[in-house]
Amino acid sequence: MTKKERYQYIINWFQQHLPDAETELMYDNPFQLLVAVILSAQCTDKRVNLTTPQIFKKYPDAQTMSNANFDELFPIIKSISYPSNKTKHLIGMAKMITETFHGKVPMTVTELMLLPGVGRKTANVITSVVDNQPNMAVDTHVFRVSARIGLTTAAKTTLAAEKQLISHFPPSLIHKAHHWLILHGRYICLARSPKCDRCEIKIACKFYDKRDRM
Repeated sequence: MTKKERYQYIINWFQQHLPDAETELMYDNPFQLLVAVILSAQCTDKRVNLTTPQIFKKYPDAQTMSNANFDELFPIIKSISYPSNKTKHLIGMAKMITETFHGKVPMTVTELMLLPGVGRKTANVITSVVDNQPNMAVDTHVFRVSARIGLTTAAKTTLAAEKQLISHFPPSLIHKAHHWLILHGRYICLARSPKCDRCEIKIACKFYDKRDRM
């Protein structure tokens, strides 16, 4: 199977079986999504979703969060990984959005990356989820799954993987492909014990092909 054929198989399968894939983070607006994504770094979406309702109730927008102090916000997110840094990032992010972007979450990767706590992956998530921009956020799931299947080749960094993926997925599907790969990695193509027996795309997977021939 050529790489082009592999991509087409993956696209066809997910379009048929998971056409409406979306983030599992709970949010009602771009600001809430940004808060949730910042909190989700090295933390499960499930844990974030248990925490954000209290945050959103007390800080519904950038203006209110910009006025928060560390001792008010920290206790709410202390169950999240790296709570001290993330508390500082959230307050700093809210201040910059309020003061620099007139209270609105910017919608370009370059501008988003100016915000405290926002790297390329987070910026790609926000722009692709909110605005369907053709940006591919590469987290550990996407990096692992795309390499195993054979969608990426010898990608040593997340940026290298991102460039390969966006060069092969049609621009109109990149925002969905991000979720396809994340969800597949979260529930089927696990890091330590991939569930190949339950995988319905293994016919297109290089990892399974090698394993099957051993």
